Amino acid sequence: MATSAPKSTKSPKKESVKNTATAPAAKANDGAATGNGATQTKSSTSTPSRRRTAPSMKTSSKVEQAFLDQRGRPLRFAPNEKASIVEVSDFPTLGRLTALRFLEWVLENPEGVVSLPTGKTPEYFIRWTKHYLENWTKKATQEQLASYGIPTAKRPELHGLRFVQIDEFYPIEPTQRNSFYYYVMKHYIRGFGLDPERALLIDPSTIGIPEGMTVQEVYPDGHVDLSLRSRQPKNDLETLQQQVIQEVDQFCSEFEQKIRDWGGIGFFLGGIGPDGHIGFNARGSHLHSPTRLTLTNYETEAAAAGDLGGIEVSRNKPVITIGLGTITFNPEATVIIFAAGEAKAPQVAAAVEKDKNVLYPASVLQDMKNARFYLTTGACLYLNERNLDDVLKTEKISDEKLEKHVFDRAVAVDKRLEDLTPADLGDDRILKAILEKTGKELPEAAKWTQERLMQKIARGLETPENETILHTGPHHDDIMLGYMPYIMHLVRRPTNKNFFTVLTSGFTAVTNNFLASVMQDCLSFIEEGEYEKDQREGAFFNDNQAARAEEVYRFLDGIAARDDRASRRAQARRMLYNLMNVYEEDDLERISERINENLHYLSTLYPGKKDVPIIQKLKGMQREYEEELIWGYVGTAPQHVHHLRLGFYTGDIFTEQPTMDRDVLPFVNLLKEVEPTTVTVTIDPEGAGPDTHYKVLQVINEGLVRYKKETGNSPKVWGYRNVWYRFHPSQANVFIPATLNTMAIMDNSFMNCFGSQKAASFPSFEYDGPFSEHAQNIWVAQFRKLRTCLGERFFIENDSPRLRAARGMLYLKTMTLDEFSGISRTLAKATEGFGG
Repeated sequence: MATSAPKSTKSPKKESVKNTATAPAAKANDGAATGNGATQTKSSTSTPSRRRTAPSMKTSSKVEQAFLDQRGRPLRFAPNEKASIVEVSDFPTLGRLTALRFLEWVLENPEGVVSLPTGKTPEYFIRWTKHYLENWTKKATQEQLASYGIPTAKRPELHGLRFVQIDEFYPIEPTQRNSFYYYVMKHYIRGFGLDPERALLIDPSTIGIPEGMTVQEVYPDGHVDLSLRSRQPKNDLETLQQQVIQEVDQFCSEFEQKIRDWGGIGFFLGGIGPDGHIGFNARGSHLHSPTRLTLTNYETEAAAAGDLGGIEVSRNKPVITIGLGTITFNPEATVIIFAAGEAKAPQVAAAVEKDKNVLYPASVLQDMKNARFYLTTGACLYLNERNLDDVLKTEKISDEKLEKHVFDRAVAVDKRLEDLTPADLGDDRILKAILEKTGKELPEAAKWTQERLMQKIARGLETPENETILHTGPHHDDIMLGYMPYIMHLVRRPTNKNFFTVLTSGFTAVTNNFLASVMQDCLSFIEEGEYEKDQREGAFFNDNQAARAEEVYRFLDGIAARDDRASRRAQARRMLYNLMNVYEEDDLERISERINENLHYLSTLYPGKKDVPIIQKLKGMQREYEEELIWGYVGTAPQHVHHLRLGFYTGDIFTEQPTMDRDVLPFVNLLKEVEPTTVTVTIDPEGAGPDTHYKVLQVINEGLVRYKKETGNSPKVWGYRNVWYRFHPSQANVFIPATLNTMAIMDNSFMNCFGSQKAASFPSFEYDGPFSEHAQNIWVAQFRKLRTCLGERFFIENDSPRLRAARGMLYLKTMTLDEFSGISRTLAKATEGFGG
């Protein structure tokens, strides 16, 4: 059986773990980069390039060198990049790089100490590692391995490795599927064939819990009060908890000592959190911190909410984590932080470019010679030297890039665009290089940028006519949080037809407690005889769509009348329809029995556990009802709200890849039914938010391409973003003013109609509150930056009442289908390479 914890601090013989790869130093490779814009260029020798220190290309890993050569990037741009980087194009490639580097290290260190991550980021690392191990002797695999400098004569043996679990929630049962212990056992111990007897694991159910007791008995409400470390307990239960916490602290000390006795971690792989944390070493952690039981912060709690069943569970929940000092104890260790997507770019930039500081936990790696950041291009977004390198290598500067940097400069110096002077360039080397390439002075570029911004605002004031618009969303609140103020105008045009569709059932966002509360309402109304007349009149037939639609209007009547009971009755009646549909049963007595069974089931679940299919379906149907309520709020008939429930959305930590028959064809069929002239789509970059967003983007792209091929129709595409990521003004081409009125409608409708969401059980790490408030904050912040660039008088003295009333601004990106397809990766790309 695995050793869940070291039982004593007695030290076995030390085993030195070192990275001994001996690949030759690489030759410089400047690579090439091209732009896609049409701005006129001017040949010149760039002053910024002369001031740069020669880039560092040296690495001892043949795998890393191969990827550096492919990308045409150096390992480090000194002196501003204080850590080394290997950059790749996309998420699957990131996983392949990481897997190859891991296997390369294992071949050199077959009995080394490794520490591997949990969560969603390792998906492709795990898939690629297993792929190579399982197909090692195949010709195609051997050729690929050899191309990356990996000797293929002997398959790596992982059984001899020592394994260290990075972190764990506390308390949590190891049998829970959302515990990291469960993850490690499934994907690494069993999945990679590691030896459990050579593993240091964190099992909270065994640490300090008195014999014959359970974690639940020690912490009945799940709350761990760490103040018991320093205060007197108030009762017997607190006395017990104090003793257990002391045992956990001792466990952490012994865990740390065991790692050090092993010589430290030899190969560490980890992600980076929304506050920059690695492991659970949150912002502010001591750079020499050891393994410990500690609290985290809001950003980490929000990120963990999806795993633990809601922020209510993750809030103030302690964690056991190895420390930053644990990770860096072995100075020869290969330490890799990998990150995909633009959402991680700010944290990456802070860790790489700023001086070491407790505010940037990953900055602790800067002094380690074998530390690396493996990053997708999106995760490099805010790395200044790489942005400058792109500019210097680009023959033609795109209009978007010029506009972005001029806009950002105006915001940085807090001046209107029309007031910018050459002196305002300051030390902005990137903008200087851009202006040299385009042959423009800053005042000229600022005037050009100002005109572009005003054109985008003008487009936003022109509400389209005679359009059939299919609004699509990955989840049930994505559309409204993206651009509801615009929808308010679109639906008021009688010549427009508006249809709404959500591509997934979204069941993971509905908590057990909320579903139970709706079912309890349903049971109460049945017991009070509320639905007996409906039953006698046959209103509960499963195909009675008109009756189902009535519960949308009755709920809205309850909002208007401030009659909470009326709205709850309508919601419960819709749930009754759903239960009858799922169980194929219309007898109220039997349905009551089913409700009681479900209430018992929900009460026995641990938070975050994957639901059985029936509960998944009922949760999804609840969200579908809420979506109908939102669009009924603005006058859309329920039959114009479609629910696709695509099959790739399963609730597993690694969701399946979309497929043509299961996922794309249902969307194609909807396109044929609606025949839209315009389709809207969330256009979040990969890794910027929920993984579902990006997979839905792929489905919509594939569906539109197939629809065009089969029918000849080519709808326009409107891209939008919401609380998970947002456009820079230069990326969008339509600016929509949001007034206090339209923002109030958005907030009111969200808080009244999205009952499962208004408590923000799964919030953004950026804002501790309802998504509607977060969306409004984003729109207001966007407006303020735009007002800085154009000046306050542009708005308050404008002829347009909508601009005078504007207090927020939201952005859309309108595209042709061909343009949209050009920015969307195909389905095949995601799984490329796993077949052979």
